[in-house]
Amino acid sequence: MADIQQLLQQREELERQIKQMQNSARSDVLTQIRELMSQHNLTAADLTVADKKGAKKGGKVAPKYRDPDTGSTWSGRGLKPKWVTSALDSGKSLDDLAIKSWSAGCGA
Repeated sequence: MADIQQLLQQREELERQIKQMQNSARSDVLTQIRELMSQHNLTAADLTVADKKGAKKGGKVAPKYRDPDTGSTWSGRGLKPKWVTSALDSGKSLDDLAIKSWSAGCGA
């Protein structure tokens, strides 16, 4: 039966071999990546560009509608707030609730 010292030496040898194989595999993969990038005219910058459709996902949107009574606002996205629903039910339109831009109101 092997003693602890022999097992520790075997472990060190195995860890060294694992490290060598990982380094070799890494080198092979990097070579393959470089070849593919060259074939397809890609640069490192091409690999870091964010998806343009998802780039603004989750960002805040300027409000488009305002409750004249409370000053609450709504962007026009998602579920309608209760104040919008009640205003529409009372005969108002979304145009009546729309936030008018300052420049449009001063004739500019």
